[in-house]
Amino acid sequence: MPKTIAPDIFRQRLLIEGYFERHVDEAALRAYLPGLAAHLGLRPYGEPVIFAPATGMGSAANAGFDAFMPLIDSGIAAYVWSGPKFLSVVIYSCAPFDEKAAVAHTREFFNIPGDIVEHGF
Repeated sequence: MPKTIAPDIFRQRLLIEGYFERHVDEAALRAYLPGLAAHLGLRPYGEPVIFAPATGMGSAANAGFDAFMPLIDSGIAAYVWSGPKFLSVVIYSCAPFDEKAAVAHTREFFNIPGDIVEHGF
């Protein structure tokens, strides 16, 4: 059994991964991150920060976006691979949230037709 560190501090984490069909650009991520926060009742305190490395800065296979939405109770990070249309979203919160609602919202927003891997911890 893993060691429990800081049992007096509540934290909930959820990883969501899947292959999507929607066209994803910076505008889509600027809509998704605050939309997900609102859907889960989590409170942002700033605008999403989105990075898209310039062509040639890294491997073409890893081209896409890195994004972060600061929350009063922690944050949401999203990583998008444009070529294979794959995403990995991590929600880290010190306030409880509905994991099934997070997965459903992500599936609908990105049009994920197949399997989604989700892991709460």
